[in-house]
Amino acid sequence: MKAIIVEDEFLAQQELSWIIKQHSAIEIVACFDDGLDVLKFLQHNEVDVIFLDINIPSLDGMLLAQNISKFASKPQIVFITAWKEHAVQAFELEAFDYILKPWHESRIVAMLHKLEAHWQQQRQPLPSETPAPRPAVQTVNLIKDERIIVTDINDIYYVEAHEKLTFVYTRREEYVMSVAISEFCSRLPEPQFFRCHRSFCVNLNKIREIEPWFNNTYLLRLRDLDFQVPVSRSKVKAFRQLMHL
Repeated sequence: MKAIIVEDEFLAQQELSWIIKQHSAIEIVACFDDGLDVLKFLQHNEVDVIFLDINIPSLDGMLLAQNISKFASKPQIVFITAWKEHAVQAFELEAFDYILKPWHESRIVAMLHKLEAHWQQQRQPLPSETPAPRPAVQTVNLIKDERIIVTDINDIYYVEAHEKLTFVYTRREEYVMSVAISEFCSRLPEPQFFRCHRSFCVNLNKIREIEPWFNNTYLLRLRDLDFQVPVSRSKVKAFRQLMHL
């Protein structure tokens, strides 16, 4: 995997480069301290990942990431910055991670391991004798404590709308996303995730019990969670078809 570092503080650039070389097989092909220089470099060179600060000269890291997001072949972007207020915007640009300064070495090492595992997974060769290869695990980016958490979609139990926010629930965590539920649910695969109500979307694989409710609707009890998800009257027919009721 090839990478570049974009950091205008020389010591921080050197320290990050040293940790990457010590704890991963990632090849650092270049280091930059200016956003425009990065853009010129990427016009003629391809890399797999960019470790990117936001506060850099000429073209700041967020504008640089916006330009890179339009590339046909987009590298993964890991923001490493002191600016915590850009985490949501980084999520919207599908950044791989968002690390706040001052960081601990263990945080960088954990990110590197996750990055290499993701890269390997995306490049696994198809088995020559297997007629139907197993699809790669799908993920979605969630925000927690101003960090981007790359989450397996199978870990999501249900999604709930709260005005202009969307709450995402796994077995042990709750995430708050600053997008409408319709937009967030569009990132989840059908028919595994079913929009059962105007305010709810449920992972059908997590349903433990289907309880009849008034007006021929249902309440859904989920595995591992003490919560009931409603099925609205307008969604009952589609739900019955999906669940073969």
